[in-house]
Amino acid sequence: MVLNEVARTPGGKLKELRNLLGLTIRDVQERSKLIAAGHNNLDYLISHAWLTGIENGKGVPSIFKLFTLGSVYHRRVTELIGYYDVRIGEIGQEHANFSAPKTHLLGTLEVTDSGTVTLPLQFRGELALGSTNLLSKLAAIWGDIPVALIEGLNPRHALYGYVGLKDFTLHPMIRPGSFVQIDVNQRKIHTGMSRVLEDRPVYFVELRRGYACGWCELWQDQLLIVPHPLSPTRTRQFACPGEAEIVGRVTGVAMRIAPMAADPSQV
Repeated sequence: MVLNEVARTPGGKLKELRNLLGLTIRDVQERSKLIAAGHNNLDYLISHAWLTGIENGKGVPSIFKLFTLGSVYHRRVTELIGYYDVRIGEIGQEHANFSAPKTHLLGTLEVTDSGTVTLPLQFRGELALGSTNLLSKLAAIWGDIPVALIEGLNPRHALYGYVGLKDFTLHPMIRPGSFVQIDVNQRKIHTGMSRVLEDRPVYFVELRRGYACGWCELWQDQLLIVPHPLSPTRTRQFACPGEAEIVGRVTGVAMRIAPMAADPSQV
């Protein structure tokens, strides 16, 4: 193996980082002792022999030692993980491949400066959103972008939920497997009448044993989760706030309306 090929290996990249900082393996070992002592955990400790082996391609660092290396080398742990061809930014795509049966809140995305995600960033102003159009024309930006750019775009007052595959509360308006955006500033249940069902406010509700997504009504101290008229689900009743609490109002929905064709001949 030639020298430039070694430098492209995970261990070679770690060694290059160390050399760029002017650190010896002994320096890393001594600094790791301080980190291990600070956390009172020897898993953070990096020995001279261990780092030599890692840089020569022997083994993969544990999450504790990646933390230490990231601290000493002034790099994010996610960047170091990327050296081993684990693409943190693609984990959202894997989420879509393994759907869960229950409705739940989505985990918070940790913003990093490594990895990318695919999403629409903004829409083009007053472009006729009322008319049917291609999403690619509505979205001003769509594609793989550095995750760090999302930090300023992601609303702090919004959460994202997933409607479980067994949750038919608002089916067919909001189908199982849909993703919803939740405005946590809108927790008060709207009591006014809506002309059409689609305009009726939808809420994401936290229950003692999970979550629900549906229309809500308050009756004395009871919260009613009302299903769509075509849904097989019955109205559910919970003590409020003892058994149920409004997370926020659903302000956006992303859902599939047809299965993807396996190949062009099936379209």
